[in-house]
Amino acid sequence: MTDWTNRLAGARMQVDQQFQDRVAESQFSNQQWGLIMTAVEWEVENPEDDEAARLVADTSNFGDVIPELDRIEQQVGPGADPEGIEDSNPLRRAMRKVANSVSLSNAGGGSNQEQLDEAAALVQEYAEQLQAFLERKDRWAEIREAAAAEQPSAE
Repeated sequence: MTDWTNRLAGARMQVDQQFQDRVAESQFSNQQWGLIMTAVEWEVENPEDDEAARLVADTSNFGDVIPELDRIEQQVGPGADPEGIEDSNPLRRAMRKVANSVSLSNAGGGSNQEQLDEAAALVQEYAEQLQAFLERKDRWAEIREAAAAEQPSAE
């Protein structure tokens, strides 16, 4: 982990809490989401350009976590709620039931690529929220500058 990515830790904890509802709406359990996030490497595209700079998630390591995502689902069963979150929220419980019925009806028709694509889209949505949070807290310029300083110079 680089110096500038270490600076994201506090912001990520706050965005994690805000993003929890979005994870609950996805096909991934909290345990699976945590595993997905361990495979993410953060980058700042165009860090030297205030207007074009963008926080992006490098998801090239996702292929390594897919077998583990499947293993987690097999251990707890499809749609299981090992964290107990949905027990207290009837809307989440209903949403998960609908999502599970759709995913079960597509069983065999789905692929690891679909899972990878959904994970990548969700992670990029998270990255956008994290960048927006950093901008609101006036920390985006600091992150951009630190990321730019760590880039190898083109000589």
